[in-house]
Amino acid sequence: MHESLVFSIPAYDDLADAIAAAGGWERGAIERRRFPDGEHYRRIETNPADRDVILVGGTVDDEATLELYDLACGLVTYGAYRMRLVMPFYGHSTMERSTRPGEIVTAKTRARLLSSIPAASRGTQVFLLDLHVEAVAHYFEGGIRPIHVHGKKLTTAAARRLGGDDFVLASTDAGRAKWVESLAEDLDVDAAFVYKRRTSGRATEITGVSANVVGRRVVIYDDMIRTGGSLLAAAKVYRDAGAVSIDVVATHGVLPGDSLAKIRSAGLLGRIVTTDSHPRARALASDFLQVDSTADLLTEHLKSNG
Repeated sequence: MHESLVFSIPAYDDLADAIAAAGGWERGAIERRRFPDGEHYRRIETNPADRDVILVGGTVDDEATLELYDLACGLVTYGAYRMRLVMPFYGHSTMERSTRPGEIVTAKTRARLLSSIPAASRGTQVFLLDLHVEAVAHYFEGGIRPIHVHGKKLTTAAARRLGGDDFVLASTDAGRAKWVESLAEDLDVDAAFVYKRRTSGRATEITGVSANVVGRRVVIYDDMIRTGGSLLAAAKVYRDAGAVSIDVVATHGVLPGDSLAKIRSAGLLGRIVTTDSHPRARALASDFLQVDSTADLLTEHLKSNG
């Protein structure tokens, strides 16, 4: 039996390098090229036989998901005695459940696909960071063992860095209120959320704030930032309610297209801190968007579940 061997899909090479360094593990190599018709060629260059294999990647798009699946299947086929999938970002949070007849629950179908990876002799684990809905962990089937990694340690440290000793930890809506209250209790600060009222089938209107933020610094927590529409709507309410500054902490910075530019140009936010769970955040890092590494946290969980 040898030490762990760390592989990754290309979008997560930097994070895999950091995890390998933090764990003192060997880095595995993959040869890749593409045929003229678009078909992929991949060959595992570092022999995984009788190794504890860690494969780092997220479902950032369909190509990434399929490479994650292909590599995992190949690594088990070529002898990995244990397979550990590290998925800092598990997408499909918009479709984690159906609300209308005929809707496909993509979060479940992708989990079913990944659950069909051949079983390694010592089993398969999947590490999932700050799922948008915790129940998604139960979508994985068969012998695969899901482990939900909570990013609270990173979140509270970032919030303290932004807010200092005295601030209000806020959420974008009441749906995240319980989690924000838990984080606020750990930080020994006040918590707040906005009240929303549905005005039509798809539209909502913010009607108030649950706590007094007059003259206070506010740090908004959300698990994920996509286009930032809900975030900006909440930030405007906190500003109008008297907040003197508003910063943001999030685990996943998805930020498609020009979302970040639009968020910044709104002029409502001071800084955003997110993690490197999604490669888009790392690519957009700046003085406005600060990106914290998840490597130590993920390595800690890999070692404790070894």
